[in-house]
Amino acid sequence: MIYKGFAEIYDELMKDVPYGQWTDFLHERMKRFGNGGSRILDLGCGTGEISIRLKQKGYAVTGMDISEEMLSVAYQKTAELGLSIQYLQHDMREKSDLNQSFDGVFICCDSLNYLQSKEDVQSTFKASFDQLAEGGLLIFDVHSLYKIHEIFNGATFAGNDEDVSFIWNSFLGDEPGSIEHDLSFFVKRDSFYERFDEFHMQRTYSIDCYKDMIAAAGLELLEISADFSEDQPDEESERIFFTARKNGLLG
Repeated sequence: MIYKGFAEIYDELMKDVPYGQWTDFLHERMKRFGNGGSRILDLGCGTGEISIRLKQKGYAVTGMDISEEMLSVAYQKTAELGLSIQYLQHDMREKSDLNQSFDGVFICCDSLNYLQSKEDVQSTFKASFDQLAEGGLLIFDVHSLYKIHEIFNGATFAGNDEDVSFIWNSFLGDEPGSIEHDLSFFVKRDSFYERFDEFHMQRTYSIDCYKDMIAAAGLELLEISADFSEDQPDEESERIFFTARKNGLLG
C-alpha cells in the first residue's frame, strides 16, 4: 500500500511542498471556470494538507485516499484544528458510494501518476465524471515526461534533519514514462533510529494522451498550464496542470 510505512513522518518530509500554491491554484480555477458551487472531492488527499486548506477557504470538502494510515493522520490534524471534513478510504479508480455530487474533483500532488496504466487513469476520469455535478470541474496535475527522464532518472535525493533522515534514489521503470523510487527513511526514537523502506512507482504520459483520455471521459478540456503558472507547457516544464469541465457550460 502506498505510504504504508511512513505516514507518521510524511508531513515532516514534505514540509517544503507548496501546498498553499496548490490551494490558490485550485481556488482561482473554481472562481474562473466553476459552476458557483463549493462541494469538493479531494482524491488522493493523503494527510489532508490541501483538504484542510480548502476547508479554511470555505469549501465543503470530502477527502478520499486508498491509504488508511494517511487518512488516520488527516483525521487527527483536522480534529486538532476544530474542522469538519469527511474522509473516506477508497480507490480513486472507482465511483464512491457517496450519495452526492461535487462541484470540483481534485487530484493533486501528482497522485494520478501512481496509477500504472492508461486504463486506470481512464477509469479514474470516468469515476470523476460520474461524481461531478453539472458544470463541475476536474483539476489534476501530473509529472511531465521531461521530469521523468531528465530530473528523476538516475537522481539521488537526501535529507538529514534532527529527527528524520532519508535517501531517495530514482531510476527509469520498464514501462514507457515510468519511474521507480527506492526510499529509505531513518526516524529518531529515544535511543535509536528506526528504518523504513518504501518502493514507489509512478507513470506519466504525453499531454496529447491526457487530452484524449479527458475527451473519452466526456469532459471538456478548458486549460492546460505548467508549474503553477498561466503559461502553456514547454519542453522543460516539470508539472502539467489540466482543468476540465463536465458537459460544457461554456462561459
